Amino acid sequence: MNAKKNHQEYIKELGQKIKTYRVMKDMSQQDLEDKTGVSKRSISRLEQGESVQVDNLFKILLALGLGDNIDLLVPDQTRRPSYYLENKENSPKRVRKKTEKTGFKWGDEE
Repeated sequence: MNAKKNHQEYIKELGQKIKTYRVMKDMSQQDLEDKTGVSKRSISRLEQGESVQVDNLFKILLALGLGDNIDLLVPDQTRRPSYYLENKENSPKRVRKKTEKTGFKWGDEE
């Protein structure tokens, strides 16, 4: 059974993911500083799993093209979970089979 992560573990994981995105976009910390106005030191601290100011975090996420994902941090409770699926057309659907007796049979019925 996995123990729940504490806030520091989440910050460290987030920092690692941000570093991965930055490297995948072929950006140096200096490039990210130039694009966001967030100091290289703050970027480095975040990537090492240290706390940074929330506004700096959002500037970095936006600069890395992750702005659309910000809504997933605290989902809108008025929307159904299926709203957040990327490809709604190809999402799994419940299977029904036609039978002679009842007309339809659910996929999990024998």
